[in-house]
Amino acid sequence: MDNIAHTLAGLALAEAGLKRRTALGTATLVIAANLPDVDALMLLVGDGPDALAFRRGWTHGPIAMVALPLLLAAAMVGWDRAFGDKPGRRHTPVNAGWLIVLAMIGVLSHPLLDLLNTYGVRLLMPFSDRWFYGDALFIIDPWLWAMLGIGVLLSRWRARRLRDASAGVARTRTRSTREVPTDARWATRPAFIAIVLFGAYAAAMVISGRIGREVVSRSAPGAPATRMMVGPVPVNPFRREVVREVGETYEMGALTVGATLAYSPRAAIDRGRTAPGIAAASLSPDGAKFLTWARFPYFRADLVGDSIRVRMSDARYADEMGRGWASVVVTVPAR
Repeated sequence: MDNIAHTLAGLALAEAGLKRRTALGTATLVIAANLPDVDALMLLVGDGPDALAFRRGWTHGPIAMVALPLLLAAAMVGWDRAFGDKPGRRHTPVNAGWLIVLAMIGVLSHPLLDLLNTYGVRLLMPFSDRWFYGDALFIIDPWLWAMLGIGVLLSRWRARRLRDASAGVARTRTRSTREVPTDARWATRPAFIAIVLFGAYAAAMVISGRIGREVVSRSAPGAPATRMMVGPVPVNPFRREVVREVGETYEMGALTVGATLAYSPRAAIDRGRTAPGIAAASLSPDGAKFLTWARFPYFRADLVGDSIRVRMSDARYADEMGRGWASVVVTVPAR
């Protein structure tokens, strides 16, 4: 998922009550929820194929799930010791044990969210290079933002009212502080409900995607697919994009989810695996890196002078004309 979603997940966990366990609880959860994306630094030092080959790998695997929380907790303890006792600052001591627990919860939330989209995540790196795909939520999901964001804002608003009530400060002219509940769970409840609603939403999208796969398998014309993706689209949870691998083509289509499930194929993309230069391009450094990430790769080859220019693309992110952002160009000798 995008980093707004990861940040909101960390904030929602904090506002649901976890931040009360120790000082720096909120900061720890928010940083931890984004920390596995430290591999995005490859975008600054490497080109596109390098970043694709490295992203969602080591920093999302089992070793990182242990190492990153420990490193983050140590950094937060160091921050507390360096800046917590500044003159004039009210200092609440941190609990190192709880910092480790919160950091682990936040870090684990990251690959779980990433698993829900079509981009994929390598959960077993470095022990296995296998990609896992949930095909449930689009990588940028405004419904996720809305649910978690509203929950976080309501919990923070209620927490302010509780603090004001305890200090005897009235927030409005029409409601006195005496009307504010004294139970701290009153403040954490909106964030907790938001997490539960998001869990139900994600589960519904996973289930509808699995049902959609069965519908497409039964209703798609022609030969059965060797592989298939029934993935989400932006904003609309009642529509799915379909990619079916059938022989040497990728069938592109749409599945509409409503009172009835209807699949309609739109176009076909030739995989282009037999064109001249494809084998050499696939063995090139950039080509090999791209293919470690590509789920539905297809190729276009053009003769340019004494060279063959090969464009490798991924059908997950292509339109009916075979155009998309997920591609790399490799040039090999024509001979």
